Amino acid sequence: MKIRIPESADPRVVIIGGGFGGLNLAKKLRNKPYQVVLIDKHNYHTFQPLLYQVATGGLEPDSIGTAYRNIFEKSSNIFFRMAETLEIDPKHKKVHTSIGTIGYDFLVIATGAKTNFFGMEEVEQNAMAMKSLPQALDLRSLFLQNLEKAVNLEYGDEQESLMDIVVVGGGPTGVETAGALAELKRHVFPDEFGELDFKIMDIHLVEAGPRLLGTMSEKASEKTKKYLEELGVMVSLNTGLTSYDGKVAKFNNGLEIPTKSLIWTAGVKGNPIQGVPPELMVRGNRIKVDEFLRVPGLDDVFAIGDVAAMHCKGKLDPQPMVAPAAIQHGQYLADMLLRIRKNKPIGIFQYQDKGSMATIGRNKAVVDLGKLRFQGVFAWFVWMFVHLMYLVGFRNRLVVFVNWAWNYLSYDKGLQLIIRPFMKIPKDKAPLAQEIPA
Repeated sequence: MKIRIPESADPRVVIIGGGFGGLNLAKKLRNKPYQVVLIDKHNYHTFQPLLYQVATGGLEPDSIGTAYRNIFEKSSNIFFRMAETLEIDPKHKKVHTSIGTIGYDFLVIATGAKTNFFGMEEVEQNAMAMKSLPQALDLRSLFLQNLEKAVNLEYGDEQESLMDIVVVGGGPTGVETAGALAELKRHVFPDEFGELDFKIMDIHLVEAGPRLLGTMSEKASEKTKKYLEELGVMVSLNTGLTSYDGKVAKFNNGLEIPTKSLIWTAGVKGNPIQGVPPELMVRGNRIKVDEFLRVPGLDDVFAIGDVAAMHCKGKLDPQPMVAPAAIQHGQYLADMLLRIRKNKPIGIFQYQDKGSMATIGRNKAVVDLGKLRFQGVFAWFVWMFVHLMYLVGFRNRLVVFVNWAWNYLSYDKGLQLIIRPFMKIPKDKAPLAQEIPA
């Protein structure tokens, strides 16, 4: 399938991926002298920092998902195509997709990141990841299905394994998920499942490193651990998962936890596409880029967001895989393309660290903004304000705000409905993938 080009065509920018980087690039090129083609396998942008709230029933999917066609409905130069990108061909300046081949003048790889199980196939098969809206909805269904099963059992190990939940990974996603689950256990589940004794339900947060939120300050780590333990979360540090067969999670220190629900938030890696030379891939499965976000050796090809490994001057590690970095990449690249159009000089990309934050529950959050570090109620309000401002669209901001206000007053979360039952399909029983013609 080919895209119809106007007779007086402007240079075409093809963006693969509509995450924070790709979306902000497209938005800044809206109604500018470029033809922009945005390709994504989903027809919506996902605000990933709040996926855990969809999984735990605090928000509905449409609160954090926005259709690309709604975002760009008044844009004359932006074309969206829902497709799977199969391969890029930099030599001929083409992108091969599941709906056909698309040519480009400039190509931007913004394919983001995917869950990294570090080669543990058994864990990958049996654990639950949370990188997309479908995965978050699967998690929500799993929690409810397990509790519905537990209602029909007598007290014992099997009932407890259905109720206990293990979260692996002490980064922001793991911390926020564990905190939300602890609040459900305290304030929501007992009302909805009055037949069950939630004193036997354990929420475990397991981190392989020596502290939680390893990229934040030690004060933030200490406060986070304290907040979680106050909520009843069982925190285990220096504890790495070695295996999980869907029934028992085993760790490197001998700890074993029987559970039917293990959430993996312990790692991510870049999600590159076929056609990028292997020698340009670096640690973390990311694509090497220069100070202009260009992919070395590939004409007119750029990479932005989590999939791009850009090293700040004087630092060994590349820029972090976080939303603010991706947003800055997209905005910088849009400015650069516009300057190219006007034959203006181009400056190198300079990353501005916006700080880090995480919420642990109601009135509990930690914030690091440079040398300014604070925790507690004020940090919680700052966290909410920042996340509301980053959401795409006024409607989503309003809906999320109303949901948060209602949940704060009532603890009433729309968790009861199992709309799409979840069932884990073993790899050996999964349907074979069908080849899609290019």
